[in-house]
Amino acid sequence: MSETTTVKLMTSDDLFALPFSKKVDRWLFRGELRESKATKRNPNHAGAVSTVTALLFIWLKTQPKPRGKVYGGEAYFRIRQDPETNVGIDVVIATADQRATVKKKTTFVDGPPLLAVEVLSPNDKHREVAEAIEEYLDCGVKQVWIVDYYTETVVVHRAGHELVQYTSSQTLVGGDDLPGFTCSVAEIFE
Repeated sequence: MSETTTVKLMTSDDLFALPFSKKVDRWLFRGELRESKATKRNPNHAGAVSTVTALLFIWLKTQPKPRGKVYGGEAYFRIRQDPETNVGIDVVIATADQRATVKKKTTFVDGPPLLAVEVLSPNDKHREVAEAIEEYLDCGVKQVWIVDYYTETVVVHRAGHELVQYTSSQTLVGGDDLPGFTCSVAEIFE
């Protein structure tokens, strides 16, 4: 006789009702609570997040209005509603429509962002990163960038396309989703 374990699915309201902890990062993945040790920030991680945020902000200012918004520092996005996936992403570009819905007391942005950028941390697990990329693309994120400051590379994932890896000697190109965006990959790691 086998026993099956039933996992109680959570909502964003349930997630944000949990007590705050400096020691644990929490997110929802298809309604399931996920927890890990809080990311150990370091200068390389913070520098890459700051630089990518700045480069995207500068590019976004050149785009016609109404335009989206760049968020950095683990901005929460509910990228799936049934069951809910609510994740903190290192750097994102929200669409203009999403930007318009954000008010002072908003705890998360609803819907998939145009771009999700994850800067790898020492405690990231390969399986969880791969799972996140798949979920982001499945939910409608146009591009996912995985920034690795150890190898000084940026890997770009787009639904229906082969992944593209850019090295520090190359220029990262935003393509149709980020028209006109380019930057030297080396600049991210300076």
